[in-house]
Amino acid sequence: MKAKIIPDVIGKQDLVLVSGDTTVREAAKLMASRKIGAVMVGEGQTIDGIFTERDLATKVVAPGRDPEKVRLSEVMTNKPDTIRPDETAGDALERMSRGNYRHLPVVDQGKLVGMVSVRDIYAAVLNELKDELHDREAFIQGSAGYGLN
Repeated sequence: MKAKIIPDVIGKQDLVLVSGDTTVREAAKLMASRKIGAVMVGEGQTIDGIFTERDLATKVVAPGRDPEKVRLSEVMTNKPDTIRPDETAGDALERMSRGNYRHLPVVDQGKLVGMVSVRDIYAAVLNELKDELHDREAFIQGSAGYGLN
């Protein structure tokens, strides 16, 4: 997997960065409306943490905490692992597998530039496989004179 995180895996994104003072309910509504599984927590272009569906389930719902009162700063994953835009889809997948998570903030020289999810990685891998299959079929069908005509 040689696809670079940016621009091959993710393109231009409408970044979702919220304050640590945001309530869990507000974050969950935002995640639902945007159809995303995580929000980044911080200010400006600096990320302090990430709040995911897993955090919602394990740190809020399971212990019976009130999502109207709990702030993201209380339940987010602090200082999450990040990836650079020039790293590959394979690098991201390896890091996600090792860390047992599904989202990685993309940070370039200390500035937040995106978020890559395991779903994005799977889509990139699928595209690479399709391209490779197409190239092999083209080779077999005629570019090398081996095809049946």
